[in-house]
Amino acid sequence: MTRGDGSVYTVPRNARNRAGTQNAMSELTLAIGNKNYSSWSLRPWLAMRHAGIPFEERLIPLFDENWEEAIAAISPSRRVPVLLHGGRAVWETLAIVEYVNELFPGAGLWPADRDARAHARAVANEMHAGFTALRDRMPMNLRRGDLKGKGRGPGVEDDIARICEIWRDCRTRWGAGGEFLFGAFGAADAMYAPVVTRLDTYGVDLDETCAAYGRAVLSLPAFAEWREAALREPWVVAEDEID
Repeated sequence: MTRGDGSVYTVPRNARNRAGTQNAMSELTLAIGNKNYSSWSLRPWLAMRHAGIPFEERLIPLFDENWEEAIAAISPSRRVPVLLHGGRAVWETLAIVEYVNELFPGAGLWPADRDARAHARAVANEMHAGFTALRDRMPMNLRRGDLKGKGRGPGVEDDIARICEIWRDCRTRWGAGGEFLFGAFGAADAMYAPVVTRLDTYGVDLDETCAAYGRAVLSLPAFAEWREAALREPWVVAEDEID
């Protein structure tokens, strides 16, 4: 499989077996934006990469001179990410996750337990629909490590408090089997991964439960791969740069 920088990614055999059949895998293409800034692109990319689901990656630089033409050709919403599968386009992050979960039910994107699975979908949807103050004030920017105390404003502290409440509750009720919200890493963790990066970038102080969860997400090999590629990108999106 080809990365956005042109290098080749080979999925380990055990990951291929875990994900499911090969015929559907080879047909998936995930179009994403810049890895340094595109938090919505990170979510399905991380879920699929960690689960061992092979896919072709197509990176479309945000707001490049060819952006409008390139994104209009593949995404009805004119936004990334969008998953292409044969002649089908699936846009919106949670729709992509659910579609891939149907293709590869053995990939473990959602918890096996029904109660845990319902809870995971609820908190994932809360992330998808909410926390706009934090997202607006603290844009994802993996290059920056000098923003402690920045990004504050109306509603941000409330968003942080609710996010930490979710993390603590999930870890307490469902997290005994591992380091993540529902034990093993899954779709809910992928939805919150960009928030983990934001709280790290902007130096937000966390209690030990939330800090340990954040460290676990940032230590994932798949996330390290994404970050390394992000740091090599040449593009700068001025509106996501905070001083």
